[in-house]
Amino acid sequence: MHEISRYSLVQSWVASGRDVLPSEGSPAGLLGILPMAPPIPVIGPAPVTQPNELVKGIRLLQQLSLLKGSGISEYVTAHPDAINTLLASPPPTRDVTLWWSALDAQSQSALRHSAPQLVGNLEGVPFRVRDVANRGMLDSTIRDLDRLIGSDAGRSVVENARQQLKMLRSISVALDGTGENVVTGKPLPTAAVASADKLRPTLLTLDVTGQGRAAIVLGDLATADYVSFLVPGMFFTIENQMGDWVGAAGRLYDQQLSWLDYFDSANASTVGDDAAGPSVATVAWIGYHTPNLTNVGGIQNADEGRDALASAIMGLQSIRTHDEPYVTVIAHSYGSTAALMALTEYDFEVDALAMVGSPGSPAKSVAELHVRNGNVFVGEAAWDPIPNSSYFGSDPGSASYGARALGVTGNSDSLVGGALLASTGHNEYFSPGTESMRNFALISIGKGQFVSGGEPPISARAVAPRR
Repeated sequence: MHEISRYSLVQSWVASGRDVLPSEGSPAGLLGILPMAPPIPVIGPAPVTQPNELVKGIRLLQQLSLLKGSGISEYVTAHPDAINTLLASPPPTRDVTLWWSALDAQSQSALRHSAPQLVGNLEGVPFRVRDVANRGMLDSTIRDLDRLIGSDAGRSVVENARQQLKMLRSISVALDGTGENVVTGKPLPTAAVASADKLRPTLLTLDVTGQGRAAIVLGDLATADYVSFLVPGMFFTIENQMGDWVGAAGRLYDQQLSWLDYFDSANASTVGDDAAGPSVATVAWIGYHTPNLTNVGGIQNADEGRDALASAIMGLQSIRTHDEPYVTVIAHSYGSTAALMALTEYDFEVDALAMVGSPGSPAKSVAELHVRNGNVFVGEAAWDPIPNSSYFGSDPGSASYGARALGVTGNSDSLVGGALLASTGHNEYFSPGTESMRNFALISIGKGQFVSGGEPPISARAVAPRR
């Protein structure tokens, strides 16, 4: 059967809302001669018990697996809304991993070229495949916007294109370019220079529309022994903070490697000279739309962040099922609320959680969080008005919560000596040389026992009004 015929039949069958194609010999006539797609194992509850959107997502993946080459391209071109719907309500990540691995190389290539936004953002697809798709999507969108700006389109169209282009170029610069912060005019840290690692950064997530979303990885997610997700809070935008967030991830990455070298040297007598040291991957994750002044008091953005972060971590764990890394979430401000919600409302676990400047969540104690061995740390700086507000629920810094203190006030390093800088206010937790950055690095390589703790001076604490 010609590919266009196969495409047309699958198109009509998907549109009919049925779950699978009819088997050979059915009254459907020619449809009966189509080869059946191998069933995708469903992890967890059976499809009939899942939300309807998830069932549709699994069904669409099954139908795409029947198409080859031009048939995939034609379907994607004719049904852009189906792709967007799939991304909005994706199937379980383990189902995606199994589906992708069952596709032949031709189908994988066709999907990557015809639906880069799907392949690049569908959790459970291999990381390097997503990087290639996302970089291609980023470059082609920038080229299209450049052409639009140079055209005779209306003024409002051109202005919107300029704004979108500025946002996308900030991602490109943060990945491997050089440039300046559009607000401060200072040079931007980039993934190419923020770390000593020579491995090409991975563009793990990319949304080219609106405010944008992106996640850039330093290190190799496919092999790293330790993986850290940096989750930002309010007022973080791709356009203005992507480079800064990658810079923070790069500083953390370098500190993690330095501490791993330190502990390896301390154990040199028991480790062979040829033994490969442990590796790390750090994710500068802006995978949700952070709130601004108009909506920071609402929970809707945290709902989005909860779902996106949970999906990202479960995607990692589904790909690394037999070689699961040590996973740490490091969350700031409103991002900690999203992280806390993900770690209470989803059925997955991480190895450690560090929060700074947190407005809380409905969780009342560490016991409610899906964090192994109770490895939960909370830091709050002097003159930061957000901690202790309990704006979105319980205060994770309270004694009854059960988290460990994460020092941020500045101290002398008890392991290697030297002064550590203090963080002051709400936005200095990720600054270079701070006690908080030192502690983040130790927590995320499983060395939480060496974290320095302590309360900020009572006279300098800023207490926000309770909700």
